[in-house]
Order: sequence, then structure tokens, then C-alpha cells
Amino acid sequence: MSDTSNAHAFRPALQRALDHSLDYLEALEENPVAATASLSTLRERLAKPLGDEGVTAERVIDDLVQDTTGGIVGSAGGRFFGWVIGGSLPAALAADWLTSAWDQNAASFSCAPAEAVVEEVCGTWLKELLGLPAHASFGLTSGCQMAHVTALASARHALLAHRGWDVERDGLFGAPAIRLLSSDQLHGSISQATRLIGMGTGAVQTLPCNDTGQLDAAVLEAALQQAPDAPTIVLLQAGDLNIGAYDCFAELIPLAHRYRAWVHVDGAFGLWANASPRYRHLLAGVEHADSWTTDGHKWLNVPYDSGYAFVAHPEAHQRTMGYQASYISYNEQVREQKDWSPEWSRRGRGFATYAALRQLGRGGAASLIERCCEAAHAIVTGVAALPGAQLMWEPQINQGLVRFLSPKPNATESDHDQWTDAVTAAILASGEALFSNTTWRGKRCMRTSVCNWQTDDEDVKRSIAAVASALRQRQA
Repeated sequence: MSDTSNAHAFRPALQRALDHSLDYLEALEENPVAATASLSTLRERLAKPLGDEGVTAERVIDDLVQDTTGGIVGSAGGRFFGWVIGGSLPAALAADWLTSAWDQNAASFSCAPAEAVVEEVCGTWLKELLGLPAHASFGLTSGCQMAHVTALASARHALLAHRGWDVERDGLFGAPAIRLLSSDQLHGSISQATRLIGMGTGAVQTLPCNDTGQLDAAVLEAALQQAPDAPTIVLLQAGDLNIGAYDCFAELIPLAHRYRAWVHVDGAFGLWANASPRYRHLLAGVEHADSWTTDGHKWLNVPYDSGYAFVAHPEAHQRTMGYQASYISYNEQVREQKDWSPEWSRRGRGFATYAALRQLGRGGAASLIERCCEAAHAIVTGVAALPGAQLMWEPQINQGLVRFLSPKPNATESDHDQWTDAVTAAILASGEALFSNTTWRGKRCMRTSVCNWQTDDEDVKRSIAAVASALRQRQA
């Protein structure tokens, strides 16, 4: 083996990684979108005995690429529509490679000075692009899951501090119980966050949506009136996962604030609509909430993992996350990253975000959002026009639903459910496109989500053709 203390020892392995990466990215248009290797095959290849002697770094990289062949999902390309997963912009991917090479601990300015400043800049740019108040604090997290933890923990602090309870010192034993009011379309990451911060899923009260997937003011107010003095978090949606529905922020946020509730907005992908003049009307009034979350690895198209939490009350945010000790360097002139996020030791996520925003600019970000929405609409309506397909939800942004009707005589709803799953599986097996299924209002549907900067008109045509082919094969 090469002497790893030699700086030149990095070059062969990194060159191999570069060559393999470019081969992979340049073949995305031809390769199957879905994984083709079975679980048993991947285990057989990868579960090698750990030898007594090591091997060269170059061989490790070559073997890794060979052994994972067929087990890498093509979510980096333009025909992946299964979940809300974006690709990676060239500048963001390159910056992410540099992030690994620089290997900074992004906990504080003393550990990572450049990253600290980059995060300050990213926070400013993101708030401008997402239409959030300039005074809001922010934290870079691994994704919306931990962004929810950050924001809801800040809400927990503020609500209990108002009632004279120091939750950071005294915990939750004996504290006033906090409730969370949400529509019945809340994402599972919210439930997980309530578990992590000690509220528990039993604190969540789900309320029925209207026909457009929104929470009605009358329904919310009736729930608030049940316990008007209880510490309350109201969760609102900026793009739910099935149909991309937006709650009416201009009406619901002032209503919740009249009951002294904290309003948290789950904008995992939908908050990015504020970057587009064409779609930002969907978010009118959202800037008056108390906290917001969104992902970078969705619509901003930065590599995994990347999430952002924003809090309109910086003191509550910092009191929740901040910590000082004698061994930790502290610089009052800069924003110490560890005081705003749950993690201390972490990679410098800000570099990829910074690179993506610089590559796009305001106009590029708007174009990315609008192109994805146009592609989603074209795919969903194009598929729905095929024989045997049914439009369930026409996209207003980048999310839409279709259903496939069983050709069986006197087919039942269960038959249609099974047929929808079977047709989607056939599309997946073709390798031409990847869609996922969901149950929406009691019916199985094929869900389309377009988040990748690379999705173009040719991808749209290929994907509709793949669905048409799967339908013909299943009906034959």
C-alpha cells in the first residue's frame, strides 16, 4: 500500500472516483432508472470477508463501483419521479466533493472559518429567495426531519417560557402539555420530530382537510377553542406530499396568532415556489409564521443531505440549540454554527448550497421551479389521456396523481388498486422511468413528483411512452 502520509497518495483514488463518476453521470440517459441488481446479488458482491491485509485505495474504488453496479437508483437523472428527490447541480456536486476534501468540522468559526461565513451568506440568500423575514435565524441540518426538530424545539421553548417553564433546564416532566394541530395530511417527519423532542405523537391532533387538501379556518378555530389557553403549535402545509396543496397562510396564521399559538410551516419542497413569480401567490402571507423548514436536496438540487430551518424568534432558537463550554472557542463577531442546529460535528453543508445558489441566481432558481412544474403537468395529463388511465389530481405545482383502471369485468376498487400497483411495477421494470405509488383518499394512485433540474421535454415524452407501453403489455 502507498504511504498515506504522502499527499500524492490521494491522486490515484480521487482520479478513479472522478472517472467513474463521470461515466455514471454521462450514462444516466441510457441506463435504467430503477435498480436492476437483486438484494441477494448485492449482498453476495459486497459482503466480502474483511482481510488481514488492506488493499490499495484505487482497487477499493474500482471494486466498489463494480460491486454496486445495478444497485444505484438513477435518481440523479431526469426520469426519476418516484419521490420528492432532486438531482445535483454541477456546481453543487463539485462543491460537495471539495467539502469532503477540505474535511472541515462545521461546528464553529474556529474549526471552519470559511464555512462559517458561507453559512451566513447562505442564510441571507435563502431568506431572500424564499420570501422569509430578514430577521429570522436559521440552521443548516441534514434534512427536513432535523429542521422540524430544530423549529419545533424552538416553539417548545417559547411556548413554555411564556408560561414560566425553563424546558432546557427542567425538561418536560411536570411541564404544561403542548398540543400540535395539523391537517390530516401531515408528513411522517413531523410525528418523528414530536417523538424526538419529547412531545410524543399523542400530542398531535389531526384535523380534516377540505376537497382541495387545505385546512379550513372554521375547522382550525373550532380546535383552538377546545383549549384556548393551552400551549399550541399550529402546523401548516406548503405543498403536501401527494398533491402539493398549500394552506391559506394569509387567513390561518393571523387566526392562530389570536390564540397565541406558534405557527410552523412544513415547506419541505413547496416553500421553493416563492422563488418563482409565477407560483409565489400560493405562499401569500407565509412570511408571518413563526418557523419554516425546507430541503436543499429537493428542489434546490444540492447533494444529500441538506435541510434548512428558519425561526422568526432568534432568541428562542438560540436558547434551544446554543451551548458554551470552556474548551469551545467562541467568537462574538460571527455566527457560531453549533448554536443553531442539533448537530455539532458535521460536514460543511453550506458549500454546496452556496454553489447551487450562485450557479442558479434568482432567474435560474425561478426557471428550475417553473420547468419542473411544467414537466409534472405534462406527464400527469399525458398519462391520464391514455386508455385505461384516470386523472386523480392535476398538478398545481410539481405533484400529481393518476390511477389505472382494471380491465377486469365488473372491477372493484380493490381491483383498480391492484392494477395500479401492477402497472407502476411494469413501468419500473422497463427502466425507462421511476414512479412510486401512494394511497390517497382511500385509493391507490401513481404519484408523479418532478424535482430534477435535468428533466426536459424528451424525458417527458419517454416517460409517457413508457407508461403507454406498460399498459399495453399488461392488457395483452
